[in-house]
Amino acid sequence: MTYSLFIDDERFPVDDKAIIVRSVEAAIAYVRENGAPRHVSFDNDLGPGKREGWEFARWLVEYDLDLRRLPEDFTFSVHSQNCVRGPYIEGTLNRYLCDRQSDFTD
Repeated sequence: MTYSLFIDDERFPVDDKAIIVRSVEAAIAYVRENGAPRHVSFDNDLGPGKREGWEFARWLVEYDLDLRRLPEDFTFSVHSQNCVRGPYIEGTLNRYLCDRQSDFTD
């Protein structure tokens, strides 16, 4: 199943076909049930006392590490306005995807 995942506690995606999840737990459950998304759009701050978007980014890396579950053309975007965690999500996934790509070409 090819799909786009939008993780945000309040907003709605521009892409009306994207799957909306409002928490890290919901995102993890959806991916476990439906397989890896082709694209994820991240918010970080998902509500007071809730797990944050960066935690889902790290979970995705762990999910992919051994079995290569993310599609080769996986992409992501960050729509979070959090000036610390937004770049953290980008850095985490960019570093991982770069390393992963070099594993494919070695």
